Amino acid sequence: MYFLLTAGGNPFETVSKPIISLLDMALVPALAIVGALGAIYCIILGAKLAKAEEPQDREKAKNSLKNAIVGFVLIFVLIVVLKLGMTAMQNWMNSAVGSGAAGGAGSWITGIGF
Repeated sequence: MYFLLTAGGNPFETVSKPIISLLDMALVPALAIVGALGAIYCIILGAKLAKAEEPQDREKAKNSLKNAIVGFVLIFVLIVVLKLGMTAMQNWMNSAVGSGAAGGAGSWITGIGF
């Protein structure tokens, strides 16, 4: 392991580049899919709320609709944060691994050269 870290190259680059490119390619379709599914599910729950006749059923449908909206908004926000934070995480990883390759074993984790 020490040899890989001191060899001058980034040993994790070959592993991280395909993962990062996969995430970059998957985030935009994930936003579209989450948005579409969220809209369809909220329409279905809204129809259940409109059809509910009993007060208990109306309250249950209202709570389900509220929980679905909160859940989909949370998922949407987390996907957007991942998309926006991807470059910052890449830069942080590259700087940490780059300084660790010359610093010695373990320094890519802590950023402290040995």
